[in-house]
Amino acid sequence: MSITQPDRPVALVAGASRGIGAETARAFAAAGYAVTLGARDAEALASVVDEINAAGGHAVAAVTDVGDEDSSAALVACALERFGRLDAAFNNATDGPLPAPLADIATDDFDRGIRTNVRGTFLGMKHQIPAMLASGGGTVVNMASVAGVRATTNLAAYVAGKAAIIGLTEVAALDYADQNVRVNVVAPGPILTHHLERAGADAQRLAGQSVPMQRVGTSTEVAEVVLWLCSPHSSFVTGATIPIDGGQLAGSRPPQMYRQGKGMAPTPGRHDDGPATHEGDPS
Repeated sequence: MSITQPDRPVALVAGASRGIGAETARAFAAAGYAVTLGARDAEALASVVDEINAAGGHAVAAVTDVGDEDSSAALVACALERFGRLDAAFNNATDGPLPAPLADIATDDFDRGIRTNVRGTFLGMKHQIPAMLASGGGTVVNMASVAGVRATTNLAAYVAGKAAIIGLTEVAALDYADQNVRVNVVAPGPILTHHLERAGADAQRLAGQSVPMQRVGTSTEVAEVVLWLCSPHSSFVTGATIPIDGGQLAGSRPPQMYRQGKGMAPTPGRHDDGPATHEGDPS
């Protein structure tokens, strides 16, 4: 049953059961969107939907395997059947093997990473874009990573998948630039999701030290960029890769630098004596 409201935009989030996807679904709802959530974990999806609806939002969910075309198409159909249109989509689902040298990665595990990241993003856009065109246009945001721009050791499937997502995004942006569909991609650095939380304090500290801003990012900070890319404020932005990385892709900022004739010395301007601070609510 459709509950179409002409003044209420509709968003879809794939990979929405936890972490960045769940936070972005909440942010869409808080911004006035009706939201359709997809992921493989039915129980976790239901929890996010209940939270959004309890706060006065409008959300539905469909258990989704983004690498399966019928399942991906069904998620879009769920949004159309319930809310009557589709204005924004965030393709966030990911999967793949644990870190290992390339030759040690099982072929099936590599294929699993490519299936979710590359095939899943392709299938998402394949069905989301026609739905947007039917109602006059829309915006798609895909999830990549700084690792899709600059490789990281032991992450062959992840790096290949995220780099391919950037390429797919650029092609889709060109294909539909004159049809009022914008397509962009975000490339986060270290973000404090449930994965990094489970890794513990030492892992979080080391992750923060790899960032010029000397801290990890938050799911909220990623969600805010996604919503900006889906808003009229970014109306002339398409085909762009947006880093959300505290400066990682800008270059290196080592703790010490060589000075000719003087050896190594602390890098001027670095402040590493205490914990990094963050203005605002990090939750």
